Amino acid sequence: MTQPPKSHLFYQSRLRRPMLDQARGVYMWDLDGKRYLDGSSGAMVCNIGHSNERVLEAMRRQMEKSTFGYRLHFETEPAERLAEKTASLTPEGMDKVFFVSGGSEAVESAIKLARQNAIAIGEAQRWKVISRQPSYHGATLGALTLTGYAPLSSAFDPMMRPMPKIPAPRAYLDGLDPDDEATGCYYADMLEERILAEGPETVLAFIVEPVGGASTGALVPPAGYMKRIREICSKYGVLLIHDEVMSGGGRTGKFFAAEHWDVAPDILVISKGFAAGYVPLGAMVATNEIVENVLNQGGFLHGYTYAGNPLACAAGLAVLNEIEREGLLENATTVGHELKAGLQGLMDRYDIIGDVRGVGLFLAFELVSDRETMKPLPRELNAYNALVDIAYDKGLIIYSRRTRGGYDGDHFLVCPPMITNSTHVAEILETLDAALGEFVKTNHNQL
Repeated sequence: MTQPPKSHLFYQSRLRRPMLDQARGVYMWDLDGKRYLDGSSGAMVCNIGHSNERVLEAMRRQMEKSTFGYRLHFETEPAERLAEKTASLTPEGMDKVFFVSGGSEAVESAIKLARQNAIAIGEAQRWKVISRQPSYHGATLGALTLTGYAPLSSAFDPMMRPMPKIPAPRAYLDGLDPDDEATGCYYADMLEERILAEGPETVLAFIVEPVGGASTGALVPPAGYMKRIREICSKYGVLLIHDEVMSGGGRTGKFFAAEHWDVAPDILVISKGFAAGYVPLGAMVATNEIVENVLNQGGFLHGYTYAGNPLACAAGLAVLNEIEREGLLENATTVGHELKAGLQGLMDRYDIIGDVRGVGLFLAFELVSDRETMKPLPRELNAYNALVDIAYDKGLIIYSRRTRGGYDGDHFLVCPPMITNSTHVAEILETLDAALGEFVKTNHNQL
C-alpha cells in the first residue's frame, strides 16, 4: 500500500488512512486504486453521491462570475435563489434564511437568534436551552453546552455554562413499545417536568434532532413524541429548535425528517446534506415573527465571513435541484426499506446485533452482549472502532459511535448516498456480513 506522505495536518488522533485519489457516485478510490463503497456518505454528508457533473458545472459557471461577495457589501443572486428554494421546503411561515458554513455554526446561530428574540420581546430572563442526553449538536463551545456526550465535552466543562438535559427517548433500551403513543408521551412529558423544575420563565428553547444522529444512531422517536413536544413548547412559550443538520436534506425520505410527523419548529438548522459535501454550507431558518422581532430591535448581533458565499450557494441550489430531478427522496424511501430489511436479516444471523433502526437511508444497528437485557459489549473490545476498521479493510465505509453516553455501547450508522441502488445494497450487506463474521470469530471468547 502506498504510504501517505508525512503529514502536517492533525485531527482527532494519530490514525492515518490512505490518501484519497478520486470519488464518483457511491465509490471512492485511494492512490493504489483500491475501491471503497461510501456506506456512510462520509459523515452523513454526501447525500447525492460524489462528483455529480451537474453540480460541478453549476459551480464552474459561478466561479467564472464571482467566488466571494461579502454579505454587508452585496446581495448575490445564488444566495437569494437558494434562500427562496430553502424557504419553499420549510413549514409555512418559515421564510427567513441565514446561511452558514456548517452544522456547529447553524446551531450557534439558532441559539443566539432565540436569545435575541427573548430580549426583543421583553423576556430577557429566558436563557436556558434544554437538550437531550445523549445528543450531539456541534463542536463549538455554545453547541457543546447543548451536547450530551461527555467524551467530547467534559474537558471543556469549566469553560461553559451547563444547560439542562432530559433523557433521549430510547424505548428499545427501556423495554417500551415505540409504536405506543403512551411511550412517546412518557418521554415527552419529561420535557414539561424539566421546564417546571427550571422555572418556565427561564427556559428559552428546546433543541431536538427529529431523527437522532451520531450520538443515538438513527433513533426514531416513539409515536406521539414529536407532537407532544410541540404542544409542551407552545404551552410554556419555549422555542422549539429542530436540529436537522444530519437528518435534513432528504435521506429519511422527506426533505426534513420532522415532516414524517407533520410538526413545525420555530427555528430549524440544516447542513451536511444541504450541499452534500460539494462545499461547506449550512443554514438556519426561522419564522418571520422571530426575525422581525430581532431586526426591529437593532438587528441580529451575529454573522460569519463566509455567510451566503455565492459559490457555496450555487452549489447548494444545484444539489437541491438534483434531489428533485433524480427523485432521490423516493429512492431513499424505496432503497432504504430494502437496506433495512437486509440489516434485519443480519440481525437474525448474528446474536450480537441487538437493534436495527432508522428510516429511509438513515439507518443504524447496535451490538450488544445480550439481546434480552441489551447489555452492551465489553468496553475493552472497542467494537465501535474494530468493526469499522474490519469493514474499511474490506472496502466498506461505515460510521460508529458509543451509544451509552459515549463510554459504552456500540452502534453503526449505515447511510449510503441517496443514489444507492439494489446492487449497492447487496454489496453493502455482503461486506457487512463478512466483517461481522470476522469480528465474531476474532472475539468469540469475549462475546
